[in-house]
Amino acid sequence: MKYKGLSITGLLFFCLSGIHAQQRYTVVSPDKTVTLTVTVGTAITYSLSQDNKELIAPSVVSFKTDADKAATWKVSKSTSSAHDGMLTPVIMQKSKTIIDRYNELHLDFSNGLALEWRAYDNGIAWHWLTSSKKPYKVLDEQAGFNMDKDGRAWYPQEDGMFSHNERKYIQYRLDSIDEQKLASLPALFEVKGTKLLFTESGLFNYAGMWLRGQGGGQLKAVFPYYPKEKKVTSDRDEQVTSRENYIAAVQGPQSFPWRVVMIARQDGDLLVNQLVYQLAPPATGDYSWVKPGKVQWDWWHYNNIYDVDFRAGINNETYKYYIDFAAKYGIEYVLLDEGWCDTRDLMKLSPGIDVKALVDYAKTKNVNILLWTSWLVLDKQLDMALDKFREWGVKGIKVDFMQRDDQDMVNYYEKVSRAAAARQLMVDFHGAYKPTGWLRTYPNVLTSEGVLGNEISKFADWITPSHTTTIPFIRMAAGPMDFTPGGMLNVQKDSWSAIPAEPLTMGTRCNQLAMYVIYESPLQMLCDLPTHYYHEPVAMNFLQTVPTVWQQSIALQSKVGEYVAMARQAPNGDWYIGAMTNWTAREMKIDLSFLGEGQFTIDSWKDGINADRNAKDCKMESGTADSKSSLTIKMVQGGGFVARIRKK
Repeated sequence: MKYKGLSITGLLFFCLSGIHAQQRYTVVSPDKTVTLTVTVGTAITYSLSQDNKELIAPSVVSFKTDADKAATWKVSKSTSSAHDGMLTPVIMQKSKTIIDRYNELHLDFSNGLALEWRAYDNGIAWHWLTSSKKPYKVLDEQAGFNMDKDGRAWYPQEDGMFSHNERKYIQYRLDSIDEQKLASLPALFEVKGTKLLFTESGLFNYAGMWLRGQGGGQLKAVFPYYPKEKKVTSDRDEQVTSRENYIAAVQGPQSFPWRVVMIARQDGDLLVNQLVYQLAPPATGDYSWVKPGKVQWDWWHYNNIYDVDFRAGINNETYKYYIDFAAKYGIEYVLLDEGWCDTRDLMKLSPGIDVKALVDYAKTKNVNILLWTSWLVLDKQLDMALDKFREWGVKGIKVDFMQRDDQDMVNYYEKVSRAAAARQLMVDFHGAYKPTGWLRTYPNVLTSEGVLGNEISKFADWITPSHTTTIPFIRMAAGPMDFTPGGMLNVQKDSWSAIPAEPLTMGTRCNQLAMYVIYESPLQMLCDLPTHYYHEPVAMNFLQTVPTVWQQSIALQSKVGEYVAMARQAPNGDWYIGAMTNWTAREMKIDLSFLGEGQFTIDSWKDGINADRNAKDCKMESGTADSKSSLTIKMVQGGGFVARIRKK
């Protein structure tokens, strides 16, 4: 429901002071704990407090187009409202429904711009709107973040704006983040004991937001300007060689992206925050055909299967082997990654590959096929290729190597999303920027990369248990992430080495299994060889049943970079628990009161007695439980735990 006017107590007030008249507005969250203060004078500033504790000191926001009627900020109209509703996602991710409750302030300015602010119980957001019916260019946008210099950051530092956005999170004191330190989003900060996560939602027909330090605890938004000249440098890379002097060219009225600040008293609050979804534009049209599921992936291990009577590689025999494996374990999809076709011509299939024959074979096994493509060749052959994929019976595409988020590239994402939806094709974006609410606006875009994921385990020792217990609180807060879990060759720290054809993963077997509960991706990969999975029936007992979407999610015990435990309820009503730790062995006691009434059977997979030496050691146990029970979880260094709980 919406309530218009100024009658909502505490939502809005004015004060005039100083030589220049200032208008001051206050927006308070529904639970009265979050206070957003906006001041309009010669500049516009905002500040953020929680429980009367200032988290962001007055910081400037601004927006400039070449169609602005005046250079000064004068409010011509202000409107306050409150909203209390419920969202029902087309595709579940964290939950079947989402409570959508906030208070809002809308400011219209005499220069034709408007600014909307929202205060939620778990964050704030703002965005700009324009009403001009004529074409115009956005020349500048300012968004400042002025925080306590003694705070700290988990900072996804970048070398430049041509990037896959697959970064480590570097821990800095806030006062050490200077102008040399550029970061992609999302980024996490701790100020006065409270976590703040910065990201954006509803990024369409505009450029993505980045952060640059200013020193002294201050950061500002920066944006890639519109490409002026571009140069294709390979079969997948297009470099911007010069840029225009504007962020975006716009043809008429537009709502610009929401700048989002999530607020978390407890680290686990970030695991269940859904503001990015809530702020994204809702979908239009029918998406009932979208089917989440697990995916058998080929690229991670270079098709290095064994115990077969044919030559393994990129050929139909190998993919039929994958399809047979998927059929046996109820895996919904098989992905043909790079190599199935010429990277410069999607219609030129590699020798030994017949996609239509594979699709037909898969259908007899109740399995479906997904295809990889680089973005560059897809852009050249979009309609022809997608029509052919649809004709073959392919169910989705993995689009790779975009590596930019200027307006030109952002519009490419939307073009592909729309074109795929028109043909009932699902999409997985790789080489991508962070998600900004795609799952709500285009529910066929089920997942994306933009994360330092498991594929790097092939080449470098970066995917540590410290990293994998960090990303759920930062990257995953923005939306589904295609981390590609499921490695079966598990080792402890000192035993890892780079073996690209049969990659090793750091941490225990149960640590990898726990990712299927903790990491959200409605298209969730199984990264390893089917041959390895066949040899691991205990692990497959879990992997064949764990779903990829959830009707409830509960953060249990969590601390960024150290440990994370979650309970999630599957669409069929079963409960799953997942827990992971960093390089510190630890014990947790989990309260099972969320189970509700009745008796339950609990199957658990835990680190074996020798998992501290041989990380593949995993033991499965069964027992019973009820809502009065508690569960003791013991994890070795780099360890994990999963459980499936079913009502008797």
